[in-house]
Amino acid sequence: IRRPRGISTMTNLQTALGTPLRLCLRRDSKTELRAVVARLAADRFILNFSVGIGLDRAVQTYALSEKDFAPTDLAIEMLYLLEAKRAVTEANVAFNRKLYGAKIAAEEQALTDTLTGLKNRRALENALQSMVAKGHHFSVVQMDLDYFKRVNDSFGHAAGDHVLKSVADILRKHLRDQDVVVRLGGDEFVLIFSGLTDQAQISDICTRIIQAIEQPVKFEGKKCQISSSMGIFSVFGGHIDPADILLNADIALYHAKNAGRGRFKFFATRDYLPE
Repeated sequence: IRRPRGISTMTNLQTALGTPLRLCLRRDSKTELRAVVARLAADRFILNFSVGIGLDRAVQTYALSEKDFAPTDLAIEMLYLLEAKRAVTEANVAFNRKLYGAKIAAEEQALTDTLTGLKNRRALENALQSMVAKGHHFSVVQMDLDYFKRVNDSFGHAAGDHVLKSVADILRKHLRDQDVVVRLGGDEFVLIFSGLTDQAQISDICTRIIQAIEQPVKFEGKKCQISSSMGIFSVFGGHIDPADILLNADIALYHAKNAGRGRFKFFATRDYLPE
């Protein structure tokens, strides 16, 4: 007897007169039976199992169907209800899963640049705000493509789009999974090196990216030649306005372009914006 607990003798059982009992077979504990103690005479009792097996559990355990019940058995009505409930539950689960997937896809699309598949400006703002709020150390790289306008003017915007996609592939290849790669628009990109502020390591990565971008990109039999300039600003925790982070990186980018393009510069406190 599983419930009520404490019934282990016939005397105990008699005190449970009229109480619903839940029992199981000693050698088949997964099957639950239901019964009630009824009085036949002053000293005679019967354990009435007419309330039967736990239908919902039995259906699941033994894969019962309508063929296992007599046509007149009211249990068949319960079986139909159980099947209907299961079908509705499964449909709800499938619908909610599909709805959640659509929500995630929509959120991802809202944070993605449609041309390159990189993150967009909105995603950049979210990432910077989150990293600053958590006090993370990271570095931001503002990157422009040099001579990109010449590609558009010479070969058309289709060639320009092809070059932008090629640059996006290069950036994905050289950055880690935890880093963030953003296309702001046009030929402007922003890279966030998560947890990385060492100038030697950053210099190595940026050098390899610049070298890769300088390789000619073929488009319809023509060679598109560009380069890239970068400005770098590192954040060492503490509160700082994300707008100031991008501004400082942009100042460093200006100095890289002014120094001849196709190179990178780290922000220094002596740097300033030109008039």
